[in-house]
Amino acid sequence: MGKKKKEITGSTWNVTTGCTKVSEACRNCYAEKMALRLKAMGQEKYRNGFMLTLHPSTLDTPYRWKKPRIIFVNSMSDMFHEDIPVDYIRKVFAVMNNNPHHIFQIVTKRSHLLQKYDHDSLINWTPNIWMGVTVENRDAIKRVAHLKQTGARIKFLCCEPLLEPLPFLDLDGIDWVIAGGESGYNARPMKKEWVKDILGQCRSSNTHFYFKQWGGISKNMGGRELDGRTYTEMPPIHSATIWRD
Repeated sequence: MGKKKKEITGSTWNVTTGCTKVSEACRNCYAEKMALRLKAMGQEKYRNGFMLTLHPSTLDTPYRWKKPRIIFVNSMSDMFHEDIPVDYIRKVFAVMNNNPHHIFQIVTKRSHLLQKYDHDSLINWTPNIWMGVTVENRDAIKRVAHLKQTGARIKFLCCEPLLEPLPFLDLDGIDWVIAGGESGYNARPMKKEWVKDILGQCRSSNTHFYFKQWGGISKNMGGRELDGRTYTEMPPIHSATIWRD
């Protein structure tokens, strides 16, 4: 029989909520503002506002999604926050290991803990887990080396919010770079030449490039075109993940 393509749907999966600021990318945290708004609306999951809170009742959610999805893990927190118990992180990874029909994307600013847990063999990297680190400025470039030392099959950088030029990224072994400006009130500006330089580095290293947004008060205000075109490249998804007989 021939194979037919399954539809891929984007989703978020927040097994924890809340966080604490660790770098300049956190200054205007959208998740903090959203969490406080949801608390004011009476949402039970955000009863603690932006205090770190574990949600073990959500661990079975990916099992209920039968169609393949690209799932962003912890859009409202950081999976490698220092106050999240290691056993809980292992449970989250076990869920991802047991759902190979989904792609799970994780981004952290706490790359030193990511590296430590990987070195201690506490993480099981299956091909459907894509691991990224935030690289918003030159101070954050050290996170790239931490990421590279892990066993993640797909490694990517999230240069969003991009706060300054990053002319010397070492993209050897990096599969994907996402770049974008900050959005919301007090959004810090991003310059076109910073984005074009990252694009050029990606082209030189055969790294996939995704330009997310220019940013501003509204994330849609400036659109997402760069010199008249959009960049939506991403690493190839293994056929076993998205095809069924």
